[in-house]
Amino acid sequence: MTAALSPADGDATLRLPWSDRLAREGGALSGQALMAAADTATVIALSAARGGYGPMTTVQQSTTFQRPVMGADVFVTARVSKRGRTLAFVDVTMTADGDDRPVAKASTVYALLG
Repeated sequence: MTAALSPADGDATLRLPWSDRLAREGGALSGQALMAAADTATVIALSAARGGYGPMTTVQQSTTFQRPVMGADVFVTARVSKRGRTLAFVDVTMTADGDDRPVAKASTVYALLG
């Protein structure tokens, strides 16, 4: 994956390159790959918002899959919607390269441990 950060905004965008190894039967990108990418983008966005990495862990992640990804890279954009002292909330939107329509959306809650 490659990453782009907007530290002032606490945003992060990752590019998940297409790989046949991440495709499931039928040729679509697996949901597990999208969920892992959303989780990773969340950590990077929170680290940017906090001014650096600190210990944190996933409390909850809810993902809605809206359309299949076939043979395209995926842009994973995470935006911190609320950051408290011990919990943070992040919204993640995933789009296929060349198509602005979301392929999946995730809402994550993280515990900030340090």
